[in-house]
Amino acid sequence: MGYFVGIDLGSTAIKTVFVKDGAFAWFKAVPTAPGQERLAQAVMEEGLAALGASEADIDGVATTGYGKSLIAGANRIIDEVSANALGMHILSGGHARTIINIGGQDIKIIQVGENGKLLDFRMNDKCAAGTGRFFEMAARILDTSIQDFAALSEKAPEAAVINSTCVVFAESEIVSLVAKGTSREAIVKGLHESIARRIAGMMEKTAVGGIYLDGGSANNRGLVEAIEDELMDDVNVLDHPQFTVAFGAASALAQ
Repeated sequence: MGYFVGIDLGSTAIKTVFVKDGAFAWFKAVPTAPGQERLAQAVMEEGLAALGASEADIDGVATTGYGKSLIAGANRIIDEVSANALGMHILSGGHARTIINIGGQDIKIIQVGENGKLLDFRMNDKCAAGTGRFFEMAARILDTSIQDFAALSEKAPEAAVINSTCVVFAESEIVSLVAKGTSREAIVKGLHESIARRIAGMMEKTAVGGIYLDGGSANNRGLVEAIEDELMDDVNVLDHPQFTVAFGAASALAQ
C-alpha cells in the first residue's frame, strides 16, 4: 500500500499530510498565497523526496478547506468539517466527542459520533474575533510573536478586559490598552479569556466531555488553560493539531 495525501487549503496556511497505514508519514504547512495549486504541488513533491517515493506511490489525493476546489488532480474533495471530525476521531483513538477548531478566519464547534461521523456543528459569525487572523493582528500590535503568547499570559497577575466580538473593534481595544500603558502580559491574558468566553458561549447547548482543541492556536497553552477554566472541563490537544483536517481528508480515501 502506498500513501494517501490530504491537502487542507486554509485561509492562512496550506497543510499537506502523507498518511500510510493510518498514521502520519510526513507533513508540512506553508503560508497561503496566490497560486495555491502550484504551492500544494511543490509541497507534495517535497514530501515525496523526503520519503524517497515517487508519484506512483500515491494511492490518492484528497483536498479540503476553503480552497479545496483549486487542485485539479484531486481524487476526492471533502468538506473541512467532515474531514476534521474523521481526523480527530482517528487520532484521538475514538475518544473525541466535541472539537473546538480555531481556523484562520472562523471558530467551529463540531460534534462527533462514536463512529467518527459528523453529528452537528456551529460556526461563529464572520466578524467574530478569536481566529488565527485575530492572533496575528494582536501579535503585530503588541510587537511580539504568537509563539510567546502562552509565556506572556502566564506572567500576567491579572487580565485586561477585552469585550469586543468584532475583530475591528477588538483591534481598537488593544490599541487603546497599549496607549494606556497596559502590559503586554495582561493584554494577552485578556485576549485568551475573551476567546474562551466566546467559545463557551458557542458551546452553551453542547454536551461536554471528550473535548479536543485543534488548529494552529491549539499550540498556545495559555489559550488552552483559559478555555479549560471557562468550561470547567479538560481540553485535550493532540500532537500536530494544525494537521488534523488534512489527516482526516487523507484518511477518508482509505475507507
